[in-house]
Amino acid sequence: MDKIASHQIILLLLQLGAMLLVSRFFGEIARRLKQPSVVGEIIAGILLGPSLLGLFAPDIFQWLFPQTGSSKLVLDGIVQLSVVLLLFIAGLEVDLHIVWKQGKQALLVSFFALTIPFVAGFTVTYLLPSFFGIEEKNILVFALFIATVMGMTALPVVARILMDLNLMRSKMGMLIISSAMIVDLICWMIFTIILSMIGNGHQTHTFAQTVGMTIGFAFFMLTLGRGLFNRVLPWINKNLAWPGGVLSLSLGLCFLSAALTEYIGIHAIFGAFIFGVVLGDSEHFSERAKEIVHQFVNNIFAPLFFISIGLYVNVFESFSLGIVAVIFILSFLSKTIGVTIGARLGGLSGSQSLAVGMGMNTHGTLEIILGTLALQAGIISEAIFVAILLTVLLSIIISAPLMKYALAIEQNDKGLNKIIRKLIK
Repeated sequence: MDKIASHQIILLLLQLGAMLLVSRFFGEIARRLKQPSVVGEIIAGILLGPSLLGLFAPDIFQWLFPQTGSSKLVLDGIVQLSVVLLLFIAGLEVDLHIVWKQGKQALLVSFFALTIPFVAGFTVTYLLPSFFGIEEKNILVFALFIATVMGMTALPVVARILMDLNLMRSKMGMLIISSAMIVDLICWMIFTIILSMIGNGHQTHTFAQTVGMTIGFAFFMLTLGRGLFNRVLPWINKNLAWPGGVLSLSLGLCFLSAALTEYIGIHAIFGAFIFGVVLGDSEHFSERAKEIVHQFVNNIFAPLFFISIGLYVNVFESFSLGIVAVIFILSFLSKTIGVTIGARLGGLSGSQSLAVGMGMNTHGTLEIILGTLALQAGIISEAIFVAILLTVLLSIIISAPLMKYALAIEQNDKGLNKIIRKLIK
């Protein structure tokens, strides 16, 4: 019977130890610079990967992170588990009640926040495949992927920015959060269809069957499944050990949902995300239990995923200034314009609409996960992936200052209006 050899176990433990320690170190540096930990974790991956460690100490890099063999396979399995858990906690952050409360405004903002970047991203990439180095046969899938990435909003990053600005519970904050929830939910559904279009190597269903089962799964989970779990959860809390009972059952059902969507022909992350939405929406899943799950995933599995991004991509060799500039500028302008138009039509003032546009103009975890999956599936090249990675980092760094600037304009407008009213009186 095949088994992992002792030296392979030692290597795996060294890999995990190095990844967690280095990611924590750079994550803390990022936090001290008032940036999300993910920025430091990605930089840590670049440091340990072929970009730096592989350049200055190639022998050490090849020994610690071999590119072939069972050691790489085991580490890749742990990274895939990390992705599933990341999407699970991303789903936990989707509060359907907030979405319903915002009503028309959230629908308008989310519609334009998704439509304009999606159309802009699809049009540019579809018409200029040679610029991005895409073959003719892959144009449609690539254009759909870039369009989806353009439309997404980094919900966890946005939430952190709003908390830093003390806007999380404000009307504007709730509008931004609810709109981002709608956009990300739709984008994930689109991306699962993209994955089914290219196949996963074990496709047993037709494209139509895959799409139909995906929609059916999402509909069942968000309606009957949601109601059923909401009824069962109080019994679980009462009769099983807390918090162990609810946590183990939640993670177990998360993995089963992920396995089901993987079998359907879409990625396992979709099942984990949808189940996270269902669980997070239940009033019987306490904030304390949710915090335990968040701490467990964010401090162990999230760093492993984000640092792994830099392990197999040489950022400097794959860097293309033209591609980075086009993707970043197109993403920034289309998202800002789309959200601002939606907020303006929803009844907000010009400066308020601009603030909402800046607040939602943040890319993050989900886009990186999409990019990683697309790179593995052969949808994009390393140059495109690096451009997406740098776009995410830049958007995280500039979004908070830009939103502060827009809010300052709003405050100045209010002050000017008060002065005018006093002069009139």
